[in-house]
Amino acid sequence: MKYLIVGLGNIGPEYEATRHNIGFIVADELAKKNNVEFSLDKQSFKTEFKHKSRTFILIKPTTYMNLSGKAVKYWMQKENISYERLLVIVDDLALPFGKLRMRGKGSSAGHNGLKNIEQLCGGSNYPRLRFGIGSDFPKGRQVDFVLGEFSKEEKEELPFLINKACDMVLSFGTKGINLTMSEFNN
Repeated sequence: MKYLIVGLGNIGPEYEATRHNIGFIVADELAKKNNVEFSLDKQSFKTEFKHKSRTFILIKPTTYMNLSGKAVKYWMQKENISYERLLVIVDDLALPFGKLRMRGKGSSAGHNGLKNIEQLCGGSNYPRLRFGIGSDFPKGRQVDFVLGEFSKEEKEELPFLINKACDMVLSFGTKGINLTMSEFNN
């Protein structure tokens, strides 16, 4: 069984440690934990590993956030992945920092990466792992907040949260979405 795990983010060193790149950060940690490295391959950095006889294909789209759907559509078709075996890891302003929530489907909630995936891949019926980044910003400063780095206090908690997100991804592939949601959603 193959699973396509998509970490959303933006390429370039200026985005590397930003809240908006948490999908890339989680994907990088998954790769590291499984001793694999990303290489550039068709609209994405891509790698794969096996875990409990499942194949996890990890991608980090190089299309920039707003065009993430192009890479997702390409790899879903190339690897013959159904919506049930796609998991998108995304930052979420609507969740407080530290809250991780897996869902089987849902709206884009204004997230441009998810909007583009919905437009190009045919709807919102795909699993996603929402990583809460909070919304502690003054009115009109949302872009600065999302493209800003985590606070010192948040950076101290990040390793635990990233590890938990990695566990959720592996659980999604081995136990399924329903068991993963009941075990991990907090």
